[in-house]
Amino acid sequence: MTGLSLYDSVADATAGGVIRRYSTSFGLASRLLGGEVRQHVENVYALVRVADEIVDGPATEAGLGAEAAGRLLDGFEAETERALVEGFSPNLVVHAFARTARATGFGAELTAPFFASMRADLSAREHDQASFDAYVYGSAEVVGLMCLKAFLQGHPFPPSTVAELEEGARRLGAAFQKVNFLRDLAADFEQLGRSYFPGVDVTTFDEQTKTRLVRDIDDDLRVSGEIIPVLPTTSRRAVALAHGLFAELNRRLEATPAASLVRARVRVPNPVKVRIAAGAAAGRVTRLPEARA
Repeated sequence: MTGLSLYDSVADATAGGVIRRYSTSFGLASRLLGGEVRQHVENVYALVRVADEIVDGPATEAGLGAEAAGRLLDGFEAETERALVEGFSPNLVVHAFARTARATGFGAELTAPFFASMRADLSAREHDQASFDAYVYGSAEVVGLMCLKAFLQGHPFPPSTVAELEEGARRLGAAFQKVNFLRDLAADFEQLGRSYFPGVDVTTFDEQTKTRLVRDIDDDLRVSGEIIPVLPTTSRRAVALAHGLFAELNRRLEATPAASLVRARVRVPNPVKVRIAAGAAAGRVTRLPEARA
């Protein structure tokens, strides 16, 4: 293996390392994907993770302020856009992502809203409903759509089915993001100065507010769960696992008193993850409670 094929292989391996080091949940789920699909999802995750690290955590720890981080993010987006057109990048993560985007058929219509949401993290501290919806779409729903493109490659479906799958992918991405917002309420507020949920004040967070947010997440999980049996077999079990892990996390958030939720980060224990993984591998999709008024 030489030349471009070697470079492609190294880029893919780099992207794969990102998901395995950063996320136990998504890393675990990705193992249930078919080989080529798995690589595409790992390539998407890597780019998304690096962009997130520019606006959170490591960039700040390195001493970068919001203006400098913004310049880095702008450059990262510009490099991504060039690679989408040219098919090559000296940045291994960008190169891997561009290979996936070009192979599965998406481009700036999904990357532009993603980078817009990342850019919002550099300045926005609170959201109204419109900006919250736009942020969740760009930061999470489009990622679900990118992954869906990989899932459906080589598996033609009628347009009506594709539309249902796209709605499910968006709702699952939204559920993931909202769960993370809910369990990171205190950290986002205290460490980053952010409050994502419109009208939610961490200092007065109560049971009624928590229940409303949990039920909204349940609605997203319920809709997204309905499309899992329709997915190709190469992706169905992995999506069932990711769905099940976040459904379990949402149940644990519901069971945690609001006063405790703003002090400690809720997690799913590893033995429970293994149980959910076994169920997903056997083809089971987590059932959600019936919608409540």
